[in-house]
Amino acid sequence: MSTTTLPTYDIFIDGEFVSPAEDRYLDSINPATGKAWYQVASAGAADVDRAVRAARAALVSPAWAGLTPSARGRLLRRVADGLAARAEDLAMLETNDNGKLIRDTRALYGNLPIIWEYFAGWADKVGGEVVPTVGTNLTYLRREPIGVVAAIVPWNAPINLASHKIAAALAMGNTVVVKPSEITSAGILEMMKILDEAGVPRGVVNVVTGTGADVGQALVAHPGVDLIAFTGGTSTGTAIAKKAAERHVPVLLELGGKSPNIVFDDANTSNAANGIISGIFAAGGQACTAGSRVYLHNAVYDEVLDKVKERMSGIRLGDPLAAETEIGPVAYEAHMNRILDYIRIGQEEGADLTFGGNRVSEGDLASGFYVAPTIFENVTSEMRITREEIFGPVLSVIRFDTEEEVVRQANDSAFGLVAGVWTQNVNRAHRIAHQLDAGTVWVNTYRALSPLAPFGGFKSSGHGKEGGEYGVLEMTRLKTVWVNLSEAPTADPFVIQK
Repeated sequence: MSTTTLPTYDIFIDGEFVSPAEDRYLDSINPATGKAWYQVASAGAADVDRAVRAARAALVSPAWAGLTPSARGRLLRRVADGLAARAEDLAMLETNDNGKLIRDTRALYGNLPIIWEYFAGWADKVGGEVVPTVGTNLTYLRREPIGVVAAIVPWNAPINLASHKIAAALAMGNTVVVKPSEITSAGILEMMKILDEAGVPRGVVNVVTGTGADVGQALVAHPGVDLIAFTGGTSTGTAIAKKAAERHVPVLLELGGKSPNIVFDDANTSNAANGIISGIFAAGGQACTAGSRVYLHNAVYDEVLDKVKERMSGIRLGDPLAAETEIGPVAYEAHMNRILDYIRIGQEEGADLTFGGNRVSEGDLASGFYVAPTIFENVTSEMRITREEIFGPVLSVIRFDTEEEVVRQANDSAFGLVAGVWTQNVNRAHRIAHQLDAGTVWVNTYRALSPLAPFGGFKSSGHGKEGGEYGVLEMTRLKTVWVNLSEAPTADPFVIQK
């Protein structure tokens, strides 16, 4: 048991908060202060087994399997109401947990109920269909719950990302075991109290906290898991896919990005500059959707970049709980050091560092994990800062002249998550959007997201979709049923039936 005076969170299994089997706990560090502010259970394989067993039992329990689809929808709406009542608490908690701006988390979690309400609406909308086979057979398709879903969630928006997975899974009648990042576990555990108050039956949603080595690997390998839904880094996603392949378990992978943000010569340069800032510097660049590669047409290169630098020169770094702060700390110290290493690498590779590039540690920021917004120019496609995901406020700027040139460069990446296009030519907008290797393309906007729209990438950015009807169907398995309506004997048992 934890002996610290800090607040302590246990794991959540079968409707109860319980101590981990090995009674170990981890400190969680507030990135704005560099100090521990709570402890969370460091679970292991035995705890994962308990959680999966609870989820499997709940999957067939009358309290859950006996609910009609409409009743599941009403239950999810009660969760939405509970989340709305606790939105401010969840926003404050996440800001302290990962350093995201309070105005960002307030907006994010003010809209959180929309996710649950949207998927609640799908609970009784997914049906089957009749296949027009010939003869005396009735052939139909039915969508069934896929089973126990392992939801593995990163630290940059844990409550939001977990909600997309959990709500879609529950709408289709599945049960869930959630593994949050050990960096940011408190919000998801607090959310379990809301689910419990809403009446979600015991064992339907379970949370096991701890490291990837202790919890993540055990969850991915567990024979009781039927689907793995993972959001996080590409290397981890690759390891999960390899392990899942041993049991032929389906995976939903929303992985990394190195996304292009393309500004043509006819773009509204002020809007494009704001889109660039939003794409890479909002949330400190700690988003899979970060527009970390910006391609500027030579005709507007200086104008757009000057506007970006002018706006960034007055940017307010500081306490993420302060209303006036525009960029807060990065989430944890090791990640800050990784970003600073990439800045060093960019300089060594010969790129021109023309803005930022340092840790900010003056005054009240000295103990926090703050990285100045950074801009590199004269960047080439071969440089590591152009090809590898940094997941921080580091922008690579590249010139271009023609559509063919910029499409070739934009697609010259292992990733294919999102892309931005800035142009007032509607023909060009659609033409370029169709050519880009990206699961989402934004035209004259950036960071536009909704649970109504499917989201997911191509190539090393993963596969499968979350959101929209496609995300709902990912949480089901499709079964074909053949029924012979004739009572006459089969004419020839050695001939295949049609």
